[in-house]
Amino acid sequence: MALSEGAGIITIPHAVHRAASEFPEIEALVGGGRRLTFADLERSVEQIARALIASGVQAGDTIAVWAPNSVEWILASLGIYSAGAVLVTINTRFKGEEAAHVLRTSQASVLLTVTDFLGTDFPALLDGVGPLGFLREIVVIDGPRREGLTPWQAFLDRAGDTDPGQVTARETALQSDSTSDIIFTSGTTGAPKGAMLSHGASVRTYQGWSERVGLQRGDRYLIVYPFFHTAGLKSGALACILTGATIVPHAVFDVPSVMRLVVDEQISVLPGPPTVFQSIMNDPDLPSFDLSTLRLSVTGAATTPADVIRRMRDDLHIASIVCGYGLTETTGTVSMCHHTDSLDTVATTVGRPLDGVEVRVLDADDRDLPPGESGEIVVRGFNVMKGYFHDPEATAAAFMEGGWLRTGDIGYLDDRGYIRITDRKKDMFIVGGFNAYPAEIEAILVQHPAVAQVAVVGIPDERLGEVGMAFVIPRPGQVLDQEQVVQWCRDRMANYKVPRRVVAVEELPLNPSGKVMKYQLRELASGS
Repeated sequence: MALSEGAGIITIPHAVHRAASEFPEIEALVGGGRRLTFADLERSVEQIARALIASGVQAGDTIAVWAPNSVEWILASLGIYSAGAVLVTINTRFKGEEAAHVLRTSQASVLLTVTDFLGTDFPALLDGVGPLGFLREIVVIDGPRREGLTPWQAFLDRAGDTDPGQVTARETALQSDSTSDIIFTSGTTGAPKGAMLSHGASVRTYQGWSERVGLQRGDRYLIVYPFFHTAGLKSGALACILTGATIVPHAVFDVPSVMRLVVDEQISVLPGPPTVFQSIMNDPDLPSFDLSTLRLSVTGAATTPADVIRRMRDDLHIASIVCGYGLTETTGTVSMCHHTDSLDTVATTVGRPLDGVEVRVLDADDRDLPPGESGEIVVRGFNVMKGYFHDPEATAAAFMEGGWLRTGDIGYLDDRGYIRITDRKKDMFIVGGFNAYPAEIEAILVQHPAVAQVAVVGIPDERLGEVGMAFVIPRPGQVLDQEQVVQWCRDRMANYKVPRRVVAVEELPLNPSGKVMKYQLRELASGS
């Protein structure tokens, strides 16, 4: 695809072609024994786009990817964009019913997945969950072959049936406001909703993000955040493509493998939630690894203790450490610190809103609050989602008049315009960097034959930051077995959602309107 001199990048395929033109010999993707330059990346993406078109994928179709981080994951996602289709990501921790909900709700026609990840056959999890809506083909990116599923190479071989001009036509038809992704985020009502993100918002957000954090051409970026989340997909892979940095995917976090990759691949950029760096700094083998190539880290998936920031600088010798804030509905980012900000600023704020993004802080009556006073943070700007896919009621509830998105997060603006988060969404807790919503967990738990009522809260955990604790009113005549309930949950929900503690209670604390007073349960948990 020819690029006009000085043309702005308005779509993700445009960014791929620009990278191939400006950084053709720089490594774009490294992993699984493969090393692709940006020129190689462009060719591989076109092949996948041609294969998708040959498979009957139409412009605007939704295509799901359910797989761990890998070179193929990134190639597949970029191929989906170039075919004019919409990428739907599925959490690798999801069980069959959870994944089926995403497939049905998004109306995905093709699923790209794996048949062996940590001993799990993802397609097998879908057996017995009932109809999957529009899904007509499952393609196996990696793992043993299964009857009825399309092997990756057989899928790629279809590319020969599509003229490259068809890919060019699909890419040319894309506009800045064309939907690029549907990424599901759990809501407080318990039902995951698909946030529709656009090409233009994705590109513009991560151009601004890259400038703020100081990501540079030639950086080597180890991505431990999952690609099914905006942190891995957007601030990871897309930011690299926009700046000419190398993407090094990592599927399963463990300290020795991460430290070895930093050494072997001369990694210069390592983002992650605070738990990643706490694990590395507390590892007894840390002194035996030369991590001196690290120069930049981005954190902020949870509140970051100042001590962790200082240790990252002093013990890991990372020169630039920045924090940010965002949510899926804002294409992953609202605000970022600047890479030149002081340690105190990084440790106590989540930076300033990106250029072109507005932030207000409102009281309970939706009146603006002055700097220094805490209230709900609302956001407006180019980065805000188009809405929830096929869910006008949820979309309407998420927005105020004037296009302001309610985040549900509590914080304030300081005199410099930097944001400080003082509380999180009302009941949400964060398990190792993953948002867990009690309503969603409770909706599953109440199906247990021994459970009459249940309320879930987050409690502190040294390793993961927080984990779930369930307060259960048993059904009459039933005896609650904590271990059995926990195992029952493990079979039905992603691991990070599973309550680590389950206690039986005679009643739940209720306010006059009948709502459970979660703060009292958190107080009870802290004293138990």
